[in-house]
Order: sequence, then C-alpha cells, then structure tokens
Amino acid sequence: MDLYLPPPVPSSRPTGGLWYAGVSYSLPSGFRPLLLDLYLPEPRSGPVPLVVWLHGGGFHSGDRRYLPDTMPPDSVFEAVVAAGMAVASVDYRLSGEARFPSQLDDVKAALVYLRAHAGPLGLDAGRIGVWGESAGALLAALAALTTEGISAAALWCSPSLLDTMQPDNPDASISRLVGGLPAQRPELIAQASPATHVSAAAPPFLLLHGADDEQLPPVHSERLHAALLAAGAPSSYLSIPDAGHCFSGHPDVPGLIATTVDFLAEQLLKR
Repeated sequence: MDLYLPPPVPSSRPTGGLWYAGVSYSLPSGFRPLLLDLYLPEPRSGPVPLVVWLHGGGFHSGDRRYLPDTMPPDSVFEAVVAAGMAVASVDYRLSGEARFPSQLDDVKAALVYLRAHAGPLGLDAGRIGVWGESAGALLAALAALTTEGISAAALWCSPSLLDTMQPDNPDASISRLVGGLPAQRPELIAQASPATHVSAAAPPFLLLHGADDEQLPPVHSERLHAALLAAGAPSSYLSIPDAGHCFSGHPDVPGLIATTVDFLAEQLLKR
C-alpha cells in the first residue's frame, strides 16, 4: 500500500502558470516511484477542471515529459492551460516492468492522488477529463470506461482491436503487455479491450485517427466509436486526411490539438 504522499510545492513556468514537476503520486512496492507533472493556469478565480494526459510508446517506452515528434514540445500542455484548465502528464509502468493491468492501476492511482489533493492544488475534482495518444489513448479509454467521475475522454490514434495486433508475434506490444500471445491470454485481452467495458454510462468521447495510419489502422477507432454509439454513449469520430500514426504528414497538428482542447473545454468548463 502507498504511504501518504503530501501535496507538492509548485514553481513558476516561463510561459506562465504554475508547474509541479516530478511529483510522486504512487510508490508501488518493488518498483520505482511513479511521477506526474501538473500544469495550472495562473491566476485562477477558483478550482479549475483537470485533464490527465497519457503518453504513447507501445506500452514499452515513452515519457510523461515528451510529446510525439509530430507536435511542438509542450504544445498540448500549453494549449490546455491557455484554455483555463489544468493538465497532469502521468508516467505509468511500462511492459518491461509490469504486465497489464498494472498500467491502468497506475492511471487510477494518479486520479486518486489528484482528487485527494484537489483542494490545495486548486483542482475541481468533479470535472476531470482524460486524453491520450496511441498506447496512452487505450489507457485513457479504459480509465474513462471503468472509473467513476470521468467527464470526457479524448483519444488519438487509439488501439482497440487488441487480438488483431500481430497476434502471432510474441514480441508485439500487446503480447509484451499481457505476457503472452493474445490467444494465450484471452481474459487479459478482454479486460484490456475498451469495447468490453462500453455502456450507455460512458462519458462523451472524441476519437481522432489518421486516415493513412499503417501502424494502427483507423478501423481501431472506427470500431470503438461504433460500439459507443450502439451502447447509447456520446461519441464523435474524426478521420484525419493525409495523416499517419500520431498524425505524421498532416500539415496542421496544432489545429488538431486546438480541436481536442475545444472538445475538452466544452465538456469540462461548461459543466
């Protein structure tokens, strides 16, 4: 069990706002401390909504501090803060460290920590959204579908058809995540598949996927979008033309960031 972790001490950012860097949000036994960075707008007239950002990297790599190279550094964090919301960028255990569902457990632990310290941090614990890219989008979807109190979910280039992702390759990202070929781990594959958890109680979803994504074909997002709609849940899907994985080749990735922030602001700021 985690020790009590106190609220962190902030510093100022040159671009404006407050920054809590390298905050230990969980101390899982036998593993490294798990960290998050929290960015807050300043000044604030009261508690602000929170967006939790989850990085990609095939579950075997990635870092909370760095965005994909298709995006300007810090652009996601700065856009969320400029819209009047806070953003927490969260590290989670990678597949070389722990098997699923440890990654989802880590995301939920970050949510518990942020809610526990919402008062001193200036966060509104009743208005939380999740946003992830690639592997992080899968974790965002699972968090939104299995955790109470999530008000919105934005997914970029999300996997969802996990049993189709190089099903015969033991070194594939999903095989490494669940500790075996998908056919050998059907219960974990089902647990890690967003469609398993879809219901009418799901919060609003926004899914963006590159039309030319060969690494994760857009059918992944299309099927999840269809499952959400079939369950009576609110979902919007945007196919991004001339875009590969993480929107490589697309001429206006900052515009996609703005579209996603607008969606989150619509769901979180106007509640």
